[in-house]
Order: sequence, then C-alpha cells, then structure tokens
Amino acid sequence: MQKYIDYILQQAKSLLAIDSPSGFTEKVADYVVEEYQKLGYEVKKTKKGCVLAHIPGKDTKDGLMLTSHVDTLGGMVAEVKSDGRLRITPIGGLNANNVEGENCKVYTVDGEVYEGTCQLVDASIHVNDKYDEIKRTFHTVEIVLDEGVSSKEETKKLGIENGDYVCFDPRIVITKKGYIKSRFLDDKLSAAILLGQAKYLKECEIIPERDLYHYLTAFEEVGHGASASIPENVTEIISVDMGCVGEGLECTEHQVSICSKDSRGPYHYEAVKKLILTARENKIDYAVDVYPHYGSDADVALSAGADCRHGLVGPGIYASHGYERSHVDGVENTFRLLISYIK
Repeated sequence: MQKYIDYILQQAKSLLAIDSPSGFTEKVADYVVEEYQKLGYEVKKTKKGCVLAHIPGKDTKDGLMLTSHVDTLGGMVAEVKSDGRLRITPIGGLNANNVEGENCKVYTVDGEVYEGTCQLVDASIHVNDKYDEIKRTFHTVEIVLDEGVSSKEETKKLGIENGDYVCFDPRIVITKKGYIKSRFLDDKLSAAILLGQAKYLKECEIIPERDLYHYLTAFEEVGHGASASIPENVTEIISVDMGCVGEGLECTEHQVSICSKDSRGPYHYEAVKKLILTARENKIDYAVDVYPHYGSDADVALSAGADCRHGLVGPGIYASHGYERSHVDGVENTFRLLISYIK
C-alpha cells in the first residue's frame, strides 16, 4: 500500500507544480495523458481539454466514472493600470483575502512569463494609515510586477495585455507528520489519487467488476467541467473532489469524506449508501457530511442531462480555496475506498 501512497504524493507534487487555472490547462492535461499512457491505458483529450481514460472492466454495460479536476483557481489581467501595475479579475472562487502577499506569475500570449506579487494598493503599513480599514477586493489589491516598470506603456511594452493569465504559487509542503499543505489541493490531490488507483489496478492485474473511466476535467472551478463527453455506458458518476473540513462538519483531514448533500441537493441515495457500506466493511476511516457551499462535477453532469446515479467523496481538506491542508491519512482512506468500491 505504501508504494502507491508514495506515488500519489509524488504525482500530487508534479500536478501542483503545473500552473493550470480554468481554461489554461493544456500543459497539465498533456501531463496527465502521458501518465496514463505510461501505465498502458487508452486515454484521450476531449475537444475542450478534459482527459478521459478507460480502464476496461468485466461488465461493459454498467460503466462507472470517477471524475476529478485538474483546473484550479487563478486570475486574469483585467487592466494594465497607469502606474504599470495590474488589476486582475478572479477565475473561479479566488478570494482577494487569500492572495494578498502571494507570489505569482503572469503568462503572456507570446510565451513570456513575468513574476510578481499580489499586494494591497499602497501596501506599506508605515505609509498607509488606512491599511487595517481597507476591505480586500480585486479593486483594492493589485499585481506588482518584479520588473522596472512605472507606467502603463512600459508594462504593455513587455507584452502584458488584458486577458493574460495570473497564476499563484501553490507553496507545496509535506511535513514530517504527514500534513500536506498547498494551494489547489482542490482538486489536484484527488487527481493524483486517481492516477494511484490506475497504477494499482495495472500492476496488481485487477480487472474492475464494471467498465471504469477516469475523467479529469478542465473547467470544474467555473461550473461546466463534466458537462459533456460522458461515455454512453456510464450509469454512475462519483466525483472525487475535496472533502470539506470546518465548523459544523464531522470530517477531518485524516478521513475520507462522503457527501450526502451539497448546495445543489442530495446525492443519489443508493450511491451514498454503497459508499458508506463499503467504507464500513473495509474498516476505512470516513465521515458523512452535508456541504453548505459546494457543487461538483457529478452535479454538473446530471444538470447537463446525464442519466446516472451520482456521489461525491474525497480526502478531508481544510481552508478550501485558500492555503489548503490535508493529511496522508486522508489520502490513504480515499484511495482504499476507491479501490474497494470498484471491486
């Protein structure tokens, strides 16, 4: 088991190191395609950039799809300001409070990459006597480029334009106690778990009871990740996303979370029940929770017309959409549940 947990953690590091806000996911999708090909699976990219891998099962009429996403939160240049700094607009649920003081990169359409930092406008406490009073929004924070620019014209001369992507440093750390800290664990940690499952099945020569698909989507954070390209024989979709950790919820970073209901409504009772019973039978540490502010690719697939049962699981992650934290225990429990579920 440890061999596959180590593989998952290494894959998580590799995925997190590739900048990939929604719509800017070509490099991370190509990486995932290559990893599935190395494992010997049939895999393709969809027209909009999602990755679909097929793991043949015994029952070809009753397909199961496990979906995670490789797109993340990020920013986009909305204005090159008169002083050469950048106003950005958020991609997905990026929050200005969570990116102040963070290092970032600006990618131009010409292939240039410029470094910078997201700062409060007039960020020096020794100068700005309103520092504590200012509400952090994307109009009160800005990108300060690590370039000698002080005017709009000088910044634009670098090739920076409106629409350029702004990607934030994930700051990946795995502690000696097993805590995993990084931006964008939602959902690259679960994408790594799917790769771990694929490796496990291949090396152990296990054929799933049902046709199995791994669907790694590229637009989940903006709401339409799994809205298309679902194979016709899929009858059940399980979203493998982050498990919520916070006040009023039972899950911790050490567990696998099973979601019974999110802000879009309840998940399919039979799928949720089977996930719970599978966890119990295999002595997997789990929690069942209702997520108050959440939507998943499984929700999106059904909203787009998929006639499937649906569910949601994932490793417990604290501080979602900020500097997130999980634990190796949560990874292992999620991995074990997914392995047990497909048997």
